[in-house]
Amino acid sequence: MEYLAEFVGTAILILLGGGVVAGVTLARSKANNGGWIVITLGWGLAVAMAVYIVGQFSGAHLNPAVTLGLASIGDFAWGMVPGYILAQLAGAFAGAVLVYLTYLPHWSVTDDPETKLGVFSTIPAIRSIPANFLTEVIGTFLLVFGILGINSNMNPIGEGDTNLSALFGTGFAPLLVGLLVTVIGLSLGGPTGYAINPARDLGPRLAHLVLPIPGKGGSDWSYAWVPVVAPIVGGVLAAQTFNLLGFGG
Repeated sequence: MEYLAEFVGTAILILLGGGVVAGVTLARSKANNGGWIVITLGWGLAVAMAVYIVGQFSGAHLNPAVTLGLASIGDFAWGMVPGYILAQLAGAFAGAVLVYLTYLPHWSVTDDPETKLGVFSTIPAIRSIPANFLTEVIGTFLLVFGILGINSNMNPIGEGDTNLSALFGTGFAPLLVGLLVTVIGLSLGGPTGYAINPARDLGPRLAHLVLPIPGKGGSDWSYAWVPVVAPIVGGVLAAQTFNLLGFGG
């Protein structure tokens, strides 16, 4: 059940998140030119809705950086990590395919290959690998640190269950995580497009590679490792720091 929930939740995340990017950027969409605030708000709500839907079943990690961060501090079983990550990648791929199908007539009327790639994966505004890597580390650090902080606030030390499945099954916690993603996008997303999630970038990038998108161009594999490795580094650092500071109890 947990693996299925991670697959479904990540697919919903990408369908709604990638969908808002497609709506804002693809030619002749009614949402065309909606702007960065629309994109960041859409992504934040996408996270919140996905967490609300599947959080009670799997904790709604929906992100290998979250899974690995929690495992690194003993809050998640290492034996479940491979299954979670594979489910997240598969869900992200499936969600990207659904975005492609939803906007099927718009690919052929959109001229710019980079615009099409941007629906699926992140593209840095200024390509500087060290700077791009650092941006993704910082953004993901804040994401995972924030999730752990929300968890601690909702379940003070010594009071109740600190398992994310219990936290994200009900209440305001999923909405708060969505707001966290929104503000990360607004404040820190400009340089790289804030992947902050290896599955969110790699799964759809693979979909871009294989889907028959007219005039799509390349999938930019020379950059693809950055939004995979940097979020993992940021997520693990955040979890370790949270515990080192004593916030984890």
